[in-house]
Amino acid sequence: MFELMLCSMLTIFPDYLFRRYVQGKRLGREITLYTVWYELRWGITTCLLLTVTLITMIFYFHPTTQNVTAIFRTITILPETNGRVAEIYVVNNQKVEAGAPLFRLDSSEQEAAKQTAQRRIAEVDAAISVAETELVASDGLIQQAQGAYQQALDELSTKQEIMRRNQNVVAPREIERLQVAATGRQGAVDAAIANKQTLQTQISALLPAQRASAEAALAQAQVELDKMVVHAGVSGTIQQFGLRKGDFINSLIRPAGILVPSEAGRVSLVAGFNQIEAQVMKPGMIAEATCIGKPFIIIPMVVTQVQDVIAAGQLRPTDQLIDVQQISKPGTLTVYLEPIFSGGLDGVSPGSSCIANAYTSNHAALESQDLGTLQRIFLHGVDAVGLVHAGILRMQALVLPVQVLVFSGH
Repeated sequence: MFELMLCSMLTIFPDYLFRRYVQGKRLGREITLYTVWYELRWGITTCLLLTVTLITMIFYFHPTTQNVTAIFRTITILPETNGRVAEIYVVNNQKVEAGAPLFRLDSSEQEAAKQTAQRRIAEVDAAISVAETELVASDGLIQQAQGAYQQALDELSTKQEIMRRNQNVVAPREIERLQVAATGRQGAVDAAIANKQTLQTQISALLPAQRASAEAALAQAQVELDKMVVHAGVSGTIQQFGLRKGDFINSLIRPAGILVPSEAGRVSLVAGFNQIEAQVMKPGMIAEATCIGKPFIIIPMVVTQVQDVIAAGQLRPTDQLIDVQQISKPGTLTVYLEPIFSGGLDGVSPGSSCIANAYTSNHAALESQDLGTLQRIFLHGVDAVGLVHAGILRMQALVLPVQVLVFSGH
């Protein structure tokens, strides 16, 4: 309507002035409802063509869309393992901080595993104490074996000396027996020394390794026990939370509820613009938005990201070939808008539907000295007609509550 009125002032109105004051034709006489087309045909035709051109230029260089939503993502409340609910710490629609406990599952099995690991550590500590005691005792055994070995050597040496002096006094069999006995006593000494080394190895390596394994089992048991208490990952609001004591929670098919993060949907808006505007839409463009959840307010925005693919054309491999004809509905260009000023989306509920305009700015291009006169005029015109779209958006912001409350039929 604005475009038509503006174009009529440049086409139909001058044509009428020419007919009225140059040709002398008057409204209601020569210019009537039945002759208006013939009399003002040049102005009307030019007005229609100019209006279509102006609307095309406005909507191309200053795109608009009603596919704007404050998209937010929720967090499903799920334990890491299946179990039966033992305690509940929160209620539905309650605001919680990050790390706050939500509910606890039955943890009798995990507590038993923890106690088993603690008992294993105690057993290893006792084994270390016993090994240290045996190590002290092994020194005595070594001394005892060495004394017996030395006694056997002395006795063997004495018998050999007697035999050397008088062979008839000591029998050769006795010498052999004493040699075997000395060898056996030497083996006892080696065994006692080896036993001491074994105890030292147990104390220094084996038992500490067993204790470390037991401590790792205890830590794992503690981790499994901690999993029984489900905490909030982020600050937010609990929704659809209907747990009761005794309910069985399955981590795959039965969630406990939904956590809506506090900042969800309050950081940016996601808009879907027409594909034809892909060449115009660039990060850094100034935009404006008005939302149903915050009527009569124009929110200054800026384009931060432009998705370089069209989501409607995505393909997921299946066991059937996809016919392109099945993808008949054209998708939109996904654009992310963020408020220019801090708190711009305050009061806009996550999930709200909005209307957004984006404006092309040629300020940097106009500073170039290489532009011709016609190019400068055209770029100035492109920037100027953005005011029409800005005015339309403000009219939509005024009419939006009436349209939703009165004409929507609800």
